[in-house]
Amino acid sequence: MAQNRYSHGSGPSQRQLRVGELIRRTLSDVLLRADVHDPDLNRHSITVGEVRTSTDLKVATAYVLPLGGQDAEEALAALRRNAPELRHLVAKAMTLKYAPELRFQLDETFDRLDDTRRIFDDERVRRDVEAPDDGDRTDDRDDA
Repeated sequence: MAQNRYSHGSGPSQRQLRVGELIRRTLSDVLLRADVHDPDLNRHSITVGEVRTSTDLKVATAYVLPLGGQDAEEALAALRRNAPELRHLVAKAMTLKYAPELRFQLDETFDRLDDTRRIFDDERVRRDVEAPDDGDRTDDRDDA
């Protein structure tokens, strides 16, 4: 079962969504420009898929994946090692009262999409999906 990444409630507030997206874009730009002086980090092309913030906006979790998923654990370790500098660079580009603590997790969205595709490619599932459902008929008349 999928785990809700937000701390509580039915979902994020509009403010959390706006700040998360701003952090995502800013962090993506920082990584693209290789502003952090760490060759281990800069040799990875990292996609920041999503950033989710805590309700108080003091913690931001970035869901990341290196290009092609190669050396994901190594890239994650480099991001975590450079989190204070990345936090500083992101905060410098934003106008928030507090610079959020940056945390990094591997983005498993693509893995879940692959799993879903595999399920839908299963012959039994495909047969069930393609089977006509008699209850869904909208017109029982002949076209004659």
